[in-house]
Amino acid sequence: MKVVLFCGGRGLRLREHSELIPKPMVRIGYRPILWHVMRYYAHFGHREFILCLGYRGDAIKDYFLHYDEALSNDFVLSDGGRTVDLLGSDISDWRITFADTGLESSIGERLRRVRHHLEGEDMFLANYGDTLTDAPLDRIVADAAVRGHVVTAMSVRPQYSFHLVEAETDGHVRHIRDARDADLRINGGSYVMRTEVFDALEPGEDLVDRPFERLLAADRLGAYEYDGFWMSLDTLKDLQTLEDHEERGAAPWAVWRHG
Repeated sequence: MKVVLFCGGRGLRLREHSELIPKPMVRIGYRPILWHVMRYYAHFGHREFILCLGYRGDAIKDYFLHYDEALSNDFVLSDGGRTVDLLGSDISDWRITFADTGLESSIGERLRRVRHHLEGEDMFLANYGDTLTDAPLDRIVADAAVRGHVVTAMSVRPQYSFHLVEAETDGHVRHIRDARDADLRINGGSYVMRTEVFDALEPGEDLVDRPFERLLAADRLGAYEYDGFWMSLDTLKDLQTLEDHEERGAAPWAVWRHG
């Protein structure tokens, strides 16, 4: 199944990094977060990627054009450094399409612009290039395949702690509680889609607003609830958290290391 990854945003909340590189290229350990996202999908057998590029797409192209397998694989060095025999490989069986989808395009428009790369497909996967999870993708895909939904979105708990306030019209607070203790879920941005989604997408639209409203009205929008690890790289605090996981060798999203 092909995997569409949205990699074109500016990442303004990570300005210290994104002024030089696009947010999907921010490194977690040896590799950019985009690689971690792709490696997750590859672990489940989905190795054909379509990267929707925008801001600093050249940096993403350059990274893969000069990809160094030795950074994250064991190898044997001989002949005074002239010969490198890799003992493993990351991307030798990956097929990656690099598609320029516009500098300021919405997510929905980026998806529309790669439609021709999905010809002949019934279903495909989609995600953001900066979101990590350890969700059981095989089960999510199997669940989506037996349902009639055009889009199945992963539904997750909020990653930040904030408090929900319930108040009367006179301002008197009736209740206040941590969002993580409430029955509150958000769109995790990880999707299983049928190509019928393009029938709900109009030019220039964002993905979630109008198109999802149309699918909801037609009872063709589904959700897969997941309460395990999920994190989107939005702030420096998120980056520090992800780096800490990686440095401790306890990265939950690295499902390829757990087998």
